[in-house]
Amino acid sequence: MIEARPSTTAQRVAMRRAAHQFLDVPKVFDDLLALRILGGKVAAELRSSIADFQDSASRSLRAFVVARSRFAEQELAFAVARGVSQYVILGAGLDTFAYRNSYAESALRVFEVDYPATQSWKQGLLAEAGIAIPSSVTYVPVDFEHQTLADGLAQAGFDSQKITFFSWLGVTPYLTRDSVMSTFAYIVSTPAGGGVVFDYAVPRSSLNLIGRLAFDALARRVAAAGEPFQTFVDPHELAAELHRIGFRQVEDMDAREINSRYFKNRADGLAVRGGLGHLANARI
Repeated sequence: MIEARPSTTAQRVAMRRAAHQFLDVPKVFDDLLALRILGGKVAAELRSSIADFQDSASRSLRAFVVARSRFAEQELAFAVARGVSQYVILGAGLDTFAYRNSYAESALRVFEVDYPATQSWKQGLLAEAGIAIPSSVTYVPVDFEHQTLADGLAQAGFDSQKITFFSWLGVTPYLTRDSVMSTFAYIVSTPAGGGVVFDYAVPRSSLNLIGRLAFDALARRVAAAGEPFQTFVDPHELAAELHRIGFRQVEDMDAREINSRYFKNRADGLAVRGGLGHLANARI
């Protein structure tokens, strides 16, 4: 992250979620606030440049973005049924769950954790769009590379004794490996019954030629935006490490499994291509 500047990738991800709402039928992830939160100017630019989101690479990335959001909110629903009363969104970006939360405010408290500049930017967009901030939402400004998640949450009134569900989407590749693993260690220290949904990137060496070319193009874009990739993880090594530190169940999905679950038999061909990104769910 560049100091005092909101995340460029957070805006691009939000634009892909918004584009999905009016480009793809049927929708994999329904988000009534996805377009509004972008602000009038960006939303207008999105609609006028929609052709930029229709090439194969853009469609694949959009598919991954909406699949991971749906996966996270589905797993959240299961977690609430297990007794979860706190939801922590790590690297919240322009995620809109907290503002369309169907659970009673007294039943689920939402903590949005993000880089301070990105969080301030988001709050400005919410105000501009006239999107109300529920009393159940708490903002937690944290720079993962210089502050621990535990300290940030404690200062925000998080109750470490309550069952908690975490989502951590679009973040781990941008952090150091030490930051990633220390965050997992904190999550697994919370009470049994909770868990985390997250995505991660596999090593470039594990990809085929087409996958490496796609990887290189994406890596150049995020590096140019000041948010370079730093961490890549082998799926088997990650699962072993998560079990070792205390997670009792780990589910991992590659592109083939994501497509089978969310994009099967679509007439428009929307699907995740390549093998760079995985989705995972780890329960405590």
